[in-house]
Amino acid sequence: MAETTITYKCPNCDAGLTFDAEKQLFVCDFCISEFTEEDLKNTSSQEKAEKAERENKEFSEGINEYHCSSCGAEIITDKSTVADFCYYCHNPVVLADRVSGNMKPSKIIPFAFDKDAAKENFFRFIKKKRFLPKDYFSADTAEKISGVYFPFWVTDADTLAHLDTIAHNVRKWRAGEYRYTEISNFAVKRSGYIHFEDITTSAFSEEDKKMLEGILPYPMDAYRDFSMPYLLGYSAKKKDMERDMVQCEVRDRMHSYATTLLRGTVRGYGKVDTPSVAINIRSCHWEYSLLPIWILTYRKKKRKKEKVYTYAMNGNTGKIYGELPISIPKVLALAGAVFGALTVLFTLIGRFLL
Repeated sequence: MAETTITYKCPNCDAGLTFDAEKQLFVCDFCISEFTEEDLKNTSSQEKAEKAERENKEFSEGINEYHCSSCGAEIITDKSTVADFCYYCHNPVVLADRVSGNMKPSKIIPFAFDKDAAKENFFRFIKKKRFLPKDYFSADTAEKISGVYFPFWVTDADTLAHLDTIAHNVRKWRAGEYRYTEISNFAVKRSGYIHFEDITTSAFSEEDKKMLEGILPYPMDAYRDFSMPYLLGYSAKKKDMERDMVQCEVRDRMHSYATTLLRGTVRGYGKVDTPSVAINIRSCHWEYSLLPIWILTYRKKKRKKEKVYTYAMNGNTGKIYGELPISIPKVLALAGAVFGALTVLFTLIGRFLL
């Protein structure tokens, strides 16, 4: 007989709940909420799980999965899209029979400009880069620019933050032969409701995380409800980081911003100790989203090895992030020219002094 598993979600932030045997309560490790069994009876956790399963099945039936046998990259496309090369290593890819472990995205930001505009933007980006190799971004390389939807977790949250610290003022004066120092200490407290909107966190591997988050942000008004037609002509990466894998990162970012915001209200003191800040997440909403990125890779041969440079361009704003290759001959040529100019200059100076 098949075993049925029901997963309860936190009514406040939709994260998974665990049972605390000591407290005899269901607790949420993300927003630190606690619930009794009676509290959970009114939740629609099971209905949500069944609905998500149906949507995931429909989504999986409408897409293909491609696997690159060279670099291992995996991408998904709609049934009508044919991908003939891997945008990472430029090698052919093969079509897999089915997609497993997918979750239907909630939101998507469509591409705002086409491939030709993306190429022009890259050309403008590298135009003033003097030390690039001659063959960098050739016409052949430019044709390999790929429009890819990458997975992100987008989080909204309502929080209540508290700050506690000790502030100090020092006053010094002199009266006759005596010098006086007065130190005043103040217990400072601050509290405030903070709403976080569109905290965007990569749902892809750490290897690409820095690159993907380097092209943020995306405009809030660009988000659309997910629809399969947006994938027409493009590819999409599968997420490999579930929400529970980024919860700590998202909470740390909330804490850091709340600390900066509340600390900015502590004014008029000569010195302020490092504050203690606590943040209580009152409600939280997560959406698995696909965001548009133009990807370009450049393969540079280095002795017997080959290095691949990957660049990401925000498919809505055009912002670019990536490490540029350096042409050693060009650097040496510049160094030689500078050295030659300095030699002539010092020679003239020497003759003048003599």
